Amino acid sequence: MTATDATTRPTPETVRMTLREAHKQSLRAALDHDERVFLMGEDIGAYGGCFAVTMGLLDEYGPERIRDTPLSEIAIVGTAIGAAMNGMRPIAEIMTCNFSLLAMDQIINNAATLLHMSGGQFNVPVVIRTTAGAGRQLAAQHSHSFEPYFAHVPGIRVVSLATHADARGVLAPALEDPDPVILFEYPRLMTMEAEVPVDPDIVDLSSAAIRRPGSDVTVVTYGATQHTVLDAAEALAADGIDAEVIDLRSLRPLDDATVFASVARTHRAVVVEEAWRTVGLGAEVAARIAEEAFYDLDAPVARIGCAEVPLPYAKHLEDAAIPQVESIVAEVRRVMHRG
Repeated sequence: MTATDATTRPTPETVRMTLREAHKQSLRAALDHDERVFLMGEDIGAYGGCFAVTMGLLDEYGPERIRDTPLSEIAIVGTAIGAAMNGMRPIAEIMTCNFSLLAMDQIINNAATLLHMSGGQFNVPVVIRTTAGAGRQLAAQHSHSFEPYFAHVPGIRVVSLATHADARGVLAPALEDPDPVILFEYPRLMTMEAEVPVDPDIVDLSSAAIRRPGSDVTVVTYGATQHTVLDAAEALAADGIDAEVIDLRSLRPLDDATVFASVARTHRAVVVEEAWRTVGLGAEVAARIAEEAFYDLDAPVARIGCAEVPLPYAKHLEDAAIPQVESIVAEVRRVMHRG
């Protein structure tokens, strides 16, 4: 993938690892740093997690800190909320965001509201890990992108993790946040390898990241789709179109300043997401650009999203449903030739 240079050789300051290992190292560092931290979720112990992120942690830290739970998302999140309110720092895993719907009452009606409803007396410092996105032929009940559902809700912080640096550096600030944090991870990237610094940097949970500087068009995205966008940007560069790629990373709150500054330089914007276009994050970003950066635009803001269907199982249909390099390149070219 574009974000990984396969020719890079390790140096004394870096180490090569998969994204799965980056997530695991982040969890291990959190457990080592604070004895109040514990993990809980379905099959995260002896089985090692659905995506093998927690493999081996039960042997290292024991069942008090790596807690297998019953198959009940509402119980997992409810217990984590109670533990957080009583001084612990739980990291609750929901296997896939499709299953997070079973815990919506606890997440939205409790975790997100208790600080407000208690008049500021009770914070809920809970971290929820879950996965999102297609690309592994897991069909409609395991492959959707529900990040916009949670980004709609005041009272929770929503972060998208699709790079090794973000995976390794996010948990420390997430656990220090006094309010709920939901972390989205992406199964189709788990085996992606990259060179990473031995000592990880801390991630700013409120900021977007410019993954590729450019001067002709701003392409805003998040999650696993950013790697597809980066590949599209390289294809566009061969045609003389210099695309700037922004990874939103923080989905609530949105980092408007980075997006607006980029649009002021490039004067065109395309928003790409794997979630459905209707009432999506792409619609929100496009609306904010139109509201605050309208006079910087030389063409209307364009949006690309998932086809408005449940995610198919068949590989060729799954590929057809989500943004691909070809569809992104075509849309950027269309925007470049308007105005």
